[in-house]
Amino acid sequence: MRVKLTDRFAKQAAPRGRRSPIFMDEEVIGFGLQVRETGRKSFTLDYMFEGRRRRLYIGDFPDWSTQAAREHAKLIKREIDQGIDPLAVRDERRTAPTVKHLIERYLTEHVVRLAPDSACDYRSMMMTYVMPVWGQRKVIDIRRSDVDQLLVEVAKGRARPHKAKTKQKRLKPLRSPRPTPGRANRVGGAVRKMFNLAIRWEMRADNPAAGFIRNPENPRERFLDVTEIGRLSEVLNEHKNQRMADVIRLLMLTGARRGEVLNATWDQFDLDRAVWTKPAHTTKQRRLHRTPISGAAVQLLRTIRARVPAECPWVFPGDAEGKPIHEIKRFWDDVRKRAKLTNVRVHDLRHTFASLLVSGGMSLPMIGKLLGHTQVQTTQRYAHLFDDPLRVGLNQVGEMLRPKLKLVASDNVADGEAARTEVAA
Repeated sequence: MRVKLTDRFAKQAAPRGRRSPIFMDEEVIGFGLQVRETGRKSFTLDYMFEGRRRRLYIGDFPDWSTQAAREHAKLIKREIDQGIDPLAVRDERRTAPTVKHLIERYLTEHVVRLAPDSACDYRSMMMTYVMPVWGQRKVIDIRRSDVDQLLVEVAKGRARPHKAKTKQKRLKPLRSPRPTPGRANRVGGAVRKMFNLAIRWEMRADNPAAGFIRNPENPRERFLDVTEIGRLSEVLNEHKNQRMADVIRLLMLTGARRGEVLNATWDQFDLDRAVWTKPAHTTKQRRLHRTPISGAAVQLLRTIRARVPAECPWVFPGDAEGKPIHEIKRFWDDVRKRAKLTNVRVHDLRHTFASLLVSGGMSLPMIGKLLGHTQVQTTQRYAHLFDDPLRVGLNQVGEMLRPKLKLVASDNVADGEAARTEVAA
């Protein structure tokens, strides 16, 4: 039945028993008003697509006026003429993956292949910053402005979380937020990688995090000088826990990462050839890293080997049976305070090792090889340490080219002595 659909007609239209009649509009072909037995009235659009008859739900009356529904039906018909099936688009959007699904796949298929510490950090960033904000949104709905807003909020920092309240322990007040621009950059990099994988997994066609605005960072460059190294050595020698002290010594002598040292096993070392072969699963770059070690490091390892039971595979066995030492933070804080080392992290021992190599005249490519760097720019942070050796060379050249001075007699004579004047040759 074709009628002139108006708001008045829609208001007066009534159901016919159990049937749900559809009153077709005489102006727009396929546009109609369906009246159900319950009294619900809905605007629909019938159309043909690739030989199939389909019916699209537009909206209910009176939420949609008749004129608004008619104009929307015209818009949909134009899309159909362009070869777009609106029902297929709607179904695809309804079943489109959410960011929650993307994060879960990102963690299980990509992050799991990273080094344990890196994987833990990435998982924390996703669950702390991204999931609460975007979890229920569709992957295809995330825009560049959403990424910018997320990173701005991360850069503001957040109050330090606390444990759940218990009867035995009262809650401590939260610390006020501190700006974390570096953390925002790390989150931005993780999100960018995740959406690159979303493109690969055909969840969307572009990356909204590509070219995100990075916050300026001042790379931390803390190196221990000779005096500080001396104080640290004295504290380590006098400390009652020599097992933990040996961990710090090996970090200083090899420049290795904390996790590489703590998880080191005896089968990784060839002490006769002074070589440490780190398996791929223990390195940050996830690659086999074979590096020479110094005679001092070999001597230290031989001393440790004499103290560790022969059946123990770990260089630094922990208190838990069958596991290595897990954490050295408390020990380092104690040693750092005793040695009066302000603002020094365990990782700064690695920087100190590199600075000593630079002062010894080793080239940046060789330093990068020893430290296991996969990117040249990572090693470039130590380039400025070459300034002093270069300045010495420049001074030597300057001395060679400086004009030589000679003594000449002056024409002016006073008190019977000839005055002598220095002039450039």
